[in-house]
Amino acid sequence: MPLHILQVGENRVDRAEKTRDISSGGVCFLSPDSVEVGGRIEYLITLSGSTPPVRIRCLGKVLRSRSPQPTKADMFEVAMTMERYSFVRPEDMAAVI
Repeated sequence: MPLHILQVGENRVDRAEKTRDISSGGVCFLSPDSVEVGGRIEYLITLSGSTPPVRIRCLGKVLRSRSPQPTKADMFEVAMTMERYSFVRPEDMAAVI
């Protein structure tokens, strides 16, 4: 699913990623950039298959950021919690990003 990183720690960012897996407790994705472990993170998940798309704004903490395999040293597996979330209405999207 599409994943948009909005903030890492105190820094506002604008990064588009894709989820590797997702559960009720958190999200994992692959990224070309490492993310600081233990830091706060704000992200937006877009659930595909609905019109209009359903978007969920989440707040969590980075649990790990590591290279998953020696052959993919240029990619980092990032796992983060989903501590708080809220649904975003389509008309409110401009204010989120």
